[in-house]
Amino acid sequence: MKLDIKEIMDLIPQRYPFLFVDRVEELVVGERIVAIKNVSAGEAIFTGHFPANPILPGVIIVEALAQASGILAAKSIPVLENGMPYLAGIENFKFRQPVQPGDCLKLESVIKRHLKNFITFSCKAYVNDRVAAEGEILTVMVKEDR
Repeated sequence: MKLDIKEIMDLIPQRYPFLFVDRVEELVVGERIVAIKNVSAGEAIFTGHFPANPILPGVIIVEALAQASGILAAKSIPVLENGMPYLAGIENFKFRQPVQPGDCLKLESVIKRHLKNFITFSCKAYVNDRVAAEGEILTVMVKEDR
């Protein structure tokens, strides 16, 4: 299944300028997701990180993976009515190569464990089929009044 930006915004709480998933290319309910974040030179973060050699901060890559994982959680595990996914933890993250303006960041997340409203994901971010970052993300589904 594919999702556009409107469908994405129905599933996770982030909004511009902190929404880092542009589209979902593939989603297998209960299993995995492949999403895209297009890295633009116009993003405000690059004015300070770093002006002469812009590099997407690792924390933004982790957040993009967490958002993709949250989309998968929201589609796969209706733990609570009106549940919203939130980042609960990260482990074992490694950053393998820089991500720069013009790159297309492919975000892959696979459900590793599910216990009640907590889901652990194994995640990788790729640029040109090379791993840019990888690690585990823990997401919790929280009931919200929407």
